[in-house]
Amino acid sequence: MSDSIFGIHGAALELRSQRMGLLASNIANAGTPGYKARDIDFAAALRARMDGADSAHAADDATLYRVPVMPSLDGNTVEMATEQTAFAENAVAYSATLSFIRGRVESLTRAMKGE
Repeated sequence: MSDSIFGIHGAALELRSQRMGLLASNIANAGTPGYKARDIDFAAALRARMDGADSAHAADDATLYRVPVMPSLDGNTVEMATEQTAFAENAVAYSATLSFIRGRVESLTRAMKGE
């Protein structure tokens, strides 16, 4: 039912949330030797999700290791500027998607009340 009410935005919100967790994990492990930064190819994950895959499988299948611009000597591939930028962009997109869903819920609520 939520797919018909929210369309692509419900799936996008789930995937953005999963991506946020992955990016936060990258940032938290910036000092861990040998840690390999990962990210979700959002477009590929959303395509898979819209083709019928559940969000966990869509996100897992679209998760890639990040290729560092300047690898560290300890094997860690987290680059804080890249991670922080990706996190901020994802947070803005998450907020926009959430605002759209909130507006849709408010419209449906008004319609049910007959306003």
